[in-house]
Amino acid sequence: MASNLQIVVSFLFCGMAMVDAISHSDSVRFVNFSAAAAGHGVCRSVVEPEGYSCSEHKVTTKDGYILGMQRLASKSGGSSRKPVLLQHGLFMDGMTWFLLPPGQNLAFLLADNGYDVWIIHGRGSKYSRGHVSYDLDDRAYWDWSWDELAALDLPATVDYIYNQTKQKMHYVGHSQGNLIALAAVSKGHLVNKLTSVTLLCPIAYMHHMSSLLMRGSIDLFFAEGFYWLKIKEFDPNGGPAQKFLEKMCKLQFVDCNNLMTALSGKNCCLKPSAMDSFMENEPQPTSTKNLLHLSQMVRRGTIAMYDYDNEDQNVKRYGQPTPPVYDITQIPKDLPLYLTYGSTDAITSAKDVQILLRSLKDHMGDKLMSQFVDNYAHADYVMADNAREKVYEPLLAFLKLYN
Repeated sequence: MASNLQIVVSFLFCGMAMVDAISHSDSVRFVNFSAAAAGHGVCRSVVEPEGYSCSEHKVTTKDGYILGMQRLASKSGGSSRKPVLLQHGLFMDGMTWFLLPPGQNLAFLLADNGYDVWIIHGRGSKYSRGHVSYDLDDRAYWDWSWDELAALDLPATVDYIYNQTKQKMHYVGHSQGNLIALAAVSKGHLVNKLTSVTLLCPIAYMHHMSSLLMRGSIDLFFAEGFYWLKIKEFDPNGGPAQKFLEKMCKLQFVDCNNLMTALSGKNCCLKPSAMDSFMENEPQPTSTKNLLHLSQMVRRGTIAMYDYDNEDQNVKRYGQPTPPVYDITQIPKDLPLYLTYGSTDAITSAKDVQILLRSLKDHMGDKLMSQFVDNYAHADYVMADNAREKVYEPLLAFLKLYN
C-alpha cells in the first residue's frame, strides 16, 4: 500500500493521480512493472513481453547527463513511419506511457499505427541517473531546473533520434513535458527537426492553478525552504518531504483524505488497477531548484528563466538583472500544434490555457488545433479508461495529417 507521501508528491506536476478506492481491480492485464522495478530494463520487462520490438539507447547531454531511452515499433514489423518522441512530466519517467494496459496506452497505440516510438526518461529519474563526471551524491548533479531540460536535454534527445532515423519527428508531451517543448521552440531550437508538437495538459502559464496542495505548498515557500537548507535533490520518499506533507495536512483547506482531488482536480475515469503498476515504479526524484523555478512561475504568472533573486547573479548568468522571458509569440507560426486540456484540471487551469492560446493568436489557423475535454483532469490524460477514445484517437488523426 502506498504511503500518503508517495501519493501526494507523485502527482505534483507529474500528470498522474490516484483514485480514491485503490483496492479495486479489473480484468484488464497490465504490463509487467514489477520486472522493470527490479532493474530488468524497460524493453525486456515491459515492451518485448507484449510482442513489440524494442531497443535500449543512451543519450548524453552537453552538460554530461546520461539519459535512458527506448525505441519500439509495431508487432507486425516492417518499416515504420514518422518517429514520435514521448516526453513525460515531473516526478515521473517514461513509464508514464505504459500505465494503461496494452491496446489502451499511447506508446503501444502509436506503434500499432506504424510509428517509430521513442520514449525518454528525464535526468535524475530511475533510468537516467548517470553523469560523465558527477555522482548522485554530488550537489552539482542536482543544480538544474527545467531551463536545462529545455536547452540541453530536449535538443540532445531530438538530435539523437534525428541522427538515427534521418527524419523529422512528432513530439508529444504531458504536463511539464509541454513546458520544456514550448520553451525550446520559442527560442528557435529544434524547429527544423520537428514535424508537430502535441501538448497534453499544457503547462505554460500557471498563475491560475487551483490545486489546493500546490497552492498551499507555494504559499508555505516549501521549495525555498528545501533550497535554503541545501537539500538539492527532492526525493518524494525522503524524510524532509514527509515532514512537508504532515505540515500540509494540518491546514484546514487541505483534505488529506481526498488527496487526488486536492492536488490534480476531479479526474473522471481513472483505472484503479493502474495504481499497482504506478507505485512499482514511481515517484521519481527531481531537483529542488526545479521545484523552486516552478513556484516562481505560479507566483508571477510568467514563463521566464530561473530567477536567482540576486541581480548580480542574474547578470552573471543572463547578462541582465532579471531573467529572460520565454516569448511564446516567437514559436514559428507554421509549426503544427495540437493542445488538449480538461475542464476539471486543477494544475493545467483552463484559464491559463486560454492565455496560452491568446499568445498563439497569430499562429496559422490550420496549424493550431485545440481540444477541450469536459470532466477531464490532469491524470485522466494518461490513466483514464476512456483516454483512447477521448484523447488518443483524435491525436492519431492529427498526426496523420503530417505524416
